[in-house]
Amino acid sequence: QVQLVESGGGLVQAGGSLRVSCAASGRTSSIYVMGWFRQAPGKEREFVSTITWSGGTTYYADSVKGRFTISRDNAKNTVYLQMNSLKPEDTAVYYCAAAPATGQLISKDYTYPYWGQGSQVTVSS
Repeated sequence: QVQLVESGGGLVQAGGSLRVSCAASGRTSSIYVMGWFRQAPGKEREFVSTITWSGGTTYYADSVKGRFTISRDNAKNTVYLQMNSLKPEDTAVYYCAAAPATGQLISKDYTYPYWGQGSQVTVSS
């Protein structure tokens, strides 16, 4: 089992920046990829970004590309999502997730068996 604990998030004005963090514990050696998803009120959960645990290969949704940066610190078993140039439409609960190597699409939430508790990010206009 892998446990994920998120921190960060909060309230910021449009154009501002926030960072969310996700610390993994437990069987972290089983992790192949970690990702960030978000869910806005009344909407389905959507893919934001992923990073492979060993190689550090990153992927981004088109809606955040160029504004968000995902990174990891393997020594701390922590993944970060730096969010810049935030827009009101970025308002959502942000969830981190972890998955072993399964061959499934890493942009799909069903690939991830482990989830954090969620962090609220609110961007005011």
